[in-house]
Amino acid sequence: MILSDRQLASLKILLFLACLIPAANLAWGVYADTLGANPIEAVTRGLGKWALSFLLITLCVTPLRRFTGRPWVGRLRRMLGLYTFFYACLHVTSYLWFDQFFDWQEIAQDILKRPFITLGFIAFCLLVPLAVTSNKAMIRRLGGRRWQELHRMVYAVAIIAVVHFSLMVKKDLTQPLLYGIGLALLLGLRAFWRYQEKQKQLAGAYMPNKPKGRIIPIVSKR
Repeated sequence: MILSDRQLASLKILLFLACLIPAANLAWGVYADTLGANPIEAVTRGLGKWALSFLLITLCVTPLRRFTGRPWVGRLRRMLGLYTFFYACLHVTSYLWFDQFFDWQEIAQDILKRPFITLGFIAFCLLVPLAVTSNKAMIRRLGGRRWQELHRMVYAVAIIAVVHFSLMVKKDLTQPLLYGIGLALLLGLRAFWRYQEKQKQLAGAYMPNKPKGRIIPIVSKR
């Protein structure tokens, strides 16, 4: 299935609006007072969970593109990645504002003393350069190879984020375990594909000017 530019633009608009639904639901929950006894914690954790969810959804784009054979799927990756950063920013802002009231001394102590907060800020700081360099101008400036090497850092971000979520939950680890299994599968697929590529390279599949047709060995007489 090939999408025209107009169809792809319409799909992007629908995806853009759909990605706003989690934030709208949380905002409505605050307005309607349906988030329980601690709405601040519910909002902060909900935003963090959606940031992690969008991160894993973004990592699903490449397998989906390869398995379906539809290259246009890859053109949705940047929007999903930026929504990951958007929800991460809201998650951090909610913590800084509603939980700590921008008490920077208390925040610094929290980061140093509580491992899950430490890991959360590390993951967020690593996301920043990925978001900043997500546009085409930065790809041209960095060069394709350097840009790809930088954006492979997303795998480290995903691992740190899952550990951050696990330490935050503490008791019921069902959801962090499911996120961890999903991430392990996504990273395992990529590792397998890289292994296949290396095997093909070793077999000479990518030799330049490789002769076509049957190769007949020539034995010289002495």
